[in-house]
Amino acid sequence: MPSAPLLLPWRLALPLLAFVSVPFLLPLTLPFLLRSSVPSRQALSLRRLDWLPSPLHRTPAPSTPPPPPSPLPMAPTTMSLSPAPPLASSPPQPPDTAGYGESAGGTCDVYDGGWMRDEEARPLYPPGTCPYVDEAYACASNGRPDASYTRWRWAPRWCSLPRFNATDFLARLRGKRLMLVGDSMNRNQFESLLCILREALSDKTRMFETHGYRITKGRGYFVFKFVDYDCTVEFVRSHFLVREGVRYNRQRNSNPILQIDRIDKTASRWKKVDVLVFNTGHWWTHGKTARGKNYYKEGDTLYPQFDSTEAYRRALKTWARWIDKNMDPAKSIVFYRGYSTAHFRAGDWDSGGSCNGETEPTFRGAVIGSYPEKMRIAEAVIGGMRFPVRLLNVTKLTNFRKDGHPSMYSKAPAARKKVSRRKQDCSHWCLPGVPDTWNELIYASLVLDPKPRSWKHH
Repeated sequence: MPSAPLLLPWRLALPLLAFVSVPFLLPLTLPFLLRSSVPSRQALSLRRLDWLPSPLHRTPAPSTPPPPPSPLPMAPTTMSLSPAPPLASSPPQPPDTAGYGESAGGTCDVYDGGWMRDEEARPLYPPGTCPYVDEAYACASNGRPDASYTRWRWAPRWCSLPRFNATDFLARLRGKRLMLVGDSMNRNQFESLLCILREALSDKTRMFETHGYRITKGRGYFVFKFVDYDCTVEFVRSHFLVREGVRYNRQRNSNPILQIDRIDKTASRWKKVDVLVFNTGHWWTHGKTARGKNYYKEGDTLYPQFDSTEAYRRALKTWARWIDKNMDPAKSIVFYRGYSTAHFRAGDWDSGGSCNGETEPTFRGAVIGSYPEKMRIAEAVIGGMRFPVRLLNVTKLTNFRKDGHPSMYSKAPAARKKVSRRKQDCSHWCLPGVPDTWNELIYASLVLDPKPRSWKHH
């Protein structure tokens, strides 16, 4: 009984203590409770691009170069990159290792860099030796007198890419299909890929087009077989990735239309492919596509006038929905290659634009920092997808290369005399040349991030 009088004050003190503590503790714990209860969809989708970060997810460059990364285990290389003296306005020389490192601040942006001269390891195949380069891109065979445009390689500023190895590339494709789907820019890249892989073959007859077709721009489907690796590299033409069609007016005159809510008719060929590389872009910038008059259709509605940029956005969303529904990330890898820069002076492709006489990249000027709205749209669409599409964001990389276009050398000398000098090709790329680098980036992706669980990883 002597201790009983002491219990009453403690019982009264406990409610008072809780009343005083909650107002102070709740503000401190509430942010943590909210953060753990609300998932961030944007952060999740951006991480899907971590291996090659886009401007949406970019690590600030450190003030001083990081130490060289540790080498990755690699198969013996057939094409090594030798150090070349850097230009004054080029990025620092990356270490000549097989490593692909991370910057001091996190993931390295391989698109933050510049072009460097490499007289020993470039080009990856001698000009005029690859039978799969069609006339439009065979600049040396068409009489282009300079060869400097073949001597450049891309060097990230704060890390290095894996050394390119065509034999290892083919080994990773063993038993698989790689398909490029898109417009003539993807055909440009397709021909480049055939040429760089052909260099790894001791017997060149062990590679052939399965239908016996020769590459021409009039044909929209090719399948090349690499017998010793039981793999194929294919091309499917699709200018917009959505369905092109025709409408007839009351006079039975036909006019083209673009159905931006329906996937392209070639989509049946895309299914079950192991590696897909898509692109679309240049066809949206001119002609009936840019004007948008009685051209774009959704459902049963044909728009009398419609903005081409918004049409591009909706078309890309149609493509994204198809990928999310039909492709399995456990079995396939999907790339979307971004818009590559055109370098017309004094006009566009059909109005006197030219780029002849350019023999060196540019390292300054407004074009270096330019970034098309179509690329921002592509990033946003890809960032919202379920399927982890890999963005090959080559826009800034190609901004530098005003020297890499066929210009007036897209025709043989005899044919060129009949073609007006006012219409030059300042959109596509000479081969060997810039598209070889796009394929090196695909190889780097397959080396560093062979995603599908069904693949046998190296």
